[in-house]
Amino acid sequence: MNKTSILLGLTALVIGGAAIAPQAVLAYRGDPAVKGPNYTEERHTAMEKAFETKDYNAWKNLMQEKGRVTQVVNKDNFVKFAQAHELAEQGKTEEANKIRTELGLGLHNGTGMGYGRNR
Repeated sequence: MNKTSILLGLTALVIGGAAIAPQAVLAYRGDPAVKGPNYTEERHTAMEKAFETKDYNAWKNLMQEKGRVTQVVNKDNFVKFAQAHELAEQGKTEEANKIRTELGLGLHNGTGMGYGRNR
């Protein structure tokens, strides 16, 4: 192989990776039908129970300090966050997104602090 073929192959690989990578790293955006990278049936069941019983400590343990949501949601506002989860599951995304916005969790449009940044 000559240098040109190798260079073209590497360029195609880099461009392909750059096109795919942003989709792979996007976090959960409020759609309960989308299964995240840490999804397991057991964890899902435990998470649903935490939301149903409004058990902040159970939710916090399941989240393991991962994601911006763990920096925003706390013991004082967890009931409101659980309400947003419930509304989203019922298909009431507009109402759920309103609560998320009130909590400081911007969705899809980059209005949330930290969108695209590691804060």
